[in-house]
Amino acid sequence: KLTAGVAAAGVAATQSGCSTTGMDKFFQDHYKEMTAEEKEKVFARISEDTKKKYNVDINLKDPPPVPGARFAFAISLSVCNGNRACVHACVEENNQSRDPAVQYIKVIELDRGTFNLEEGDAYYEGEVPKKDKFYLPMQCNQCDNPPCTKVCPVEATWKEDDGIVVIDYDWCIGCRYCMAACPYDARRFNFKEPELQRSEINTNQSYLSNRVRPQGVVEKCHFCLHRTRLGAMPACMEACPTGARKFGNIADPNSDVAQIVQNKRVFVLKEELGTIPNIYYYFD
Repeated sequence: KLTAGVAAAGVAATQSGCSTTGMDKFFQDHYKEMTAEEKEKVFARISEDTKKKYNVDINLKDPPPVPGARFAFAISLSVCNGNRACVHACVEENNQSRDPAVQYIKVIELDRGTFNLEEGDAYYEGEVPKKDKFYLPMQCNQCDNPPCTKVCPVEATWKEDDGIVVIDYDWCIGCRYCMAACPYDARRFNFKEPELQRSEINTNQSYLSNRVRPQGVVEKCHFCLHRTRLGAMPACMEACPTGARKFGNIADPNSDVAQIVQNKRVFVLKEELGTIPNIYYYFD
């Protein structure tokens, strides 16, 4: 619920000339407290705002967590060749700003025989794969013990029952505490108004995933929940030309990702921190 300080800020915003639409957004309940009817009103407002700004009609959904599921990625570092198709597919699918550029996935180029992420190159150029190099994609690890959610002062980010850590962009105040807490450099902040052309907008959107974000909020990978909760695969996996990515419900022992974790020598990044990531890496 709203604290006295937040309510006072809202009054100040009203007195300074904040629009009725803006105040509706400011005073809406937390996502987890809204009724279905309240959510429908919020979604209608978002659709109307997007129509006014970009002149496009969007299909805004709110798919719930999949009961009994815990989504995870397994990525073969023997197969990934650093082509960055995953990066570009993610940008297009998730309506990420083109200028300034926002990208949820970064691919690190590393020397074979070493594993020091700090010495890796995320800005490599030229043809890939390069001799004596290997490539490691990084994004939100959807940790089972996520430090990012613990530091948010307004509970704008939390972990859902199917393992996906989400952000309510209407609730985020842009303090960036979550960015400081994340050990995987997985979160991005919109310092400026995101730039998207009308023709670039993916109109298949979800409230907690790929709807167009405003300036001043944090965003990150959400395992394409608007796709994966409906039985499709993440855009990055579908775009990977080498088959390096496997995605699925790790709670299902017959899923590809569960089979890999059970039968391969997998590892996670920064295991010593106790974050319990849900992105597993392995070499074939």
